Amino acid sequence: MAEIELKSLQFRREREASWRDLEGLVSRAESGGLGALTAQELSRLPQLYRATLSALSVARSISLDRALESYLEALCGRAYLVMYRPRRDFLTALRAFLLGGFPRALRETRRALLVATIIFFAGAAIGFVETRRDPARFGEFVDARLAGERGPQSSREDLEEVLYGGAEQSKSGLAAFAGYLFWNNARIGLASFALGGLAGVPVFFLMFNNGSMLGAFVAIHTEKQLGFELFGWLLPHGITEILALLICAGAGLHMGHALVLPGRLKRGDALREAGRRAGQVALGSVLLFFIAGLIEGIFRQRVQSDLIRYLVASLTGILWFVYFVFAGRVRR
Repeated sequence: MAEIELKSLQFRREREASWRDLEGLVSRAESGGLGALTAQELSRLPQLYRATLSALSVARSISLDRALESYLEALCGRAYLVMYRPRRDFLTALRAFLLGGFPRALRETRRALLVATIIFFAGAAIGFVETRRDPARFGEFVDARLAGERGPQSSREDLEEVLYGGAEQSKSGLAAFAGYLFWNNARIGLASFALGGLAGVPVFFLMFNNGSMLGAFVAIHTEKQLGFELFGWLLPHGITEILALLICAGAGLHMGHALVLPGRLKRGDALREAGRRAGQVALGSVLLFFIAGLIEGIFRQRVQSDLIRYLVASLTGILWFVYFVFAGRVRR
C-alpha cells in the first residue's frame, strides 16, 4: 500500500504542473470562449490535453488512487468540450432553427397537422350551420365574455363598429393589447400541445370547440351581410394565429399518436422521438403567436381599408406557404 502511495505521489509531482496549466486554460475558455486565449495558449491547449490524456491512461493501467483518476477524467472531459464541441452563438442557433429545424419538424408532423385542421374546420362548419339555422345557439358556441356585445341581437351598425373601431387608441394601449393577445393565444396553443400527452383526445375537443366558435362568429356577420368585411378584419392576423394554433394541436396529436401507436419502436423511444419533433414545432409556433399578436393588436386596429387588409392577408398566406414548404430542404 505504501509503495502504491509513493508511486502516486511521484506520478503527480512529475506531471501536476502541466495539469494545472491545462486547468487554467480550460477555465478561461469556459468563461470567455476560445477568444479569451492568446495564440500561444491556443497552440499549447491540444498539447496539454494529449499529455493529460496520456497521464490518465497510465494512471488507469497502474491502478493509482481513484481520486487522481477522477480528477484527470473530469479535466480531460472539460478540455475535450472546450476544444471540440460545436460552437454556435445564440443568433446562429436561432437562424439554424428558423431556417431549418422548425420547418423540417413541421413537415415531419404534417399528418397530425392535417388531422387537427380537419377537426377545426369541421367544428367551424357545424358552428356556422347551426347558428344560421338557430341564432339562439350562438351562446352555446361562444363564451359570453369573448363575445362581448356581439351576438345575434347585434345590429349591422354594432358589428361594423367592432370591425372598424379602435383607430383612436393610443400606441401604449395598442402595445398592451397586442401583448395580451400574444399571451392568451400562446397559452391556448401550448395547452393543445401539452394535452397531446393524454393520447391526443383533449386536443380533438379543443380544436372542435375553437372551430365552432369561429363558425358562429362568421354566421352572425354573414346574416347582416358583413362576411366580406369580417374576413378582411380577421384574415390579416387570423392566418398566422390559426396556423399557430393548428401547429400546436398537430404537435399534440403527433405525441398522442406515438403514445397509442408506437409502431416498431418501444413506446418510450417513440415518445422521445415524437417529443423532439413536437417540441421544435411548439417552440416555433410561439413566434407565430407573437407575430399574430402584433398584427391583431396594432395593425388591425389602425388600418381601416378592406383592400389593405386583404392585401396583407394575402402576403402573409403566401409567406407562410413558401416558408413551410421550401425552408430547410436539403439540396440534392
